[in-house]
Amino acid sequence: MRKLIFGLVFAILPAIGLAAGVAVPLDPMEPDHTNKESLQRGAALFTNYCMGCHSMEYARYKRVADDLEIPAQLFEENLIFTGAKIGELMKNSMNKDMAADWFGAPPPDLTLETRVRGESWVYSYLRGFYKDETRPLGVNNAVFDLVGMPHVMVGLQGLCAVKPNIGVDASVEPLSGNINNGDVCPEYAIEGSMSGAEFDQAMWDLTNFMSYMGDPVKVERERLGIFVLIFVVIFFIFAYLLNREYWKDVH
Repeated sequence: MRKLIFGLVFAILPAIGLAAGVAVPLDPMEPDHTNKESLQRGAALFTNYCMGCHSMEYARYKRVADDLEIPAQLFEENLIFTGAKIGELMKNSMNKDMAADWFGAPPPDLTLETRVRGESWVYSYLRGFYKDETRPLGVNNAVFDLVGMPHVMVGLQGLCAVKPNIGVDASVEPLSGNINNGDVCPEYAIEGSMSGAEFDQAMWDLTNFMSYMGDPVKVERERLGIFVLIFVVIFFIFAYLLNREYWKDVH
């Protein structure tokens, strides 16, 4: 029996290690699903830059338009590029077999990506691309080493010439006053249309939108949760008083 238990433990430990993966430093990101303007900007970024390859097939355009307070006609004209109707699921037309040939694996659906990896991982990953001529697509990622995805945001961010400072705190040299690791990308091989701060904000908006897509009822759930807790407290008070009344004669 003891040998069986030890055998099961040693069999499970490697699986736990594989599931945990390799820990990498990340920049923190706290989503705000009440920020409609941020969610709207994130939706525009996702449909323009991500949806050519990735889908969100567990969500419908109509639900997103309603939640983000975007008029249906405006949403259809500016955020749907596949010819789909606003009531349809957010799928794209990319052939998965062809995508696997191009990238080594078909691009995953991103509806639940932030639920799986976390907002901080996604935010850091989106800002972590840098030039690496040894890779087939010419880029690598500070968060996801040997990544097979191209840097689709290169027009906005540019292309970092060196590995970005992801999850690294800035420091000041006491003698010279120089700031070390102050910028995510200290040197660019290709310049983008946005400054570093502007791109960080854009990727925060995109991550915020993806976080909302993974949990679209979060705000409503938290709002209702307050009333549920109030009800539980009131119910406990009445239950306590009723219980004391029942046991009064016994004692």
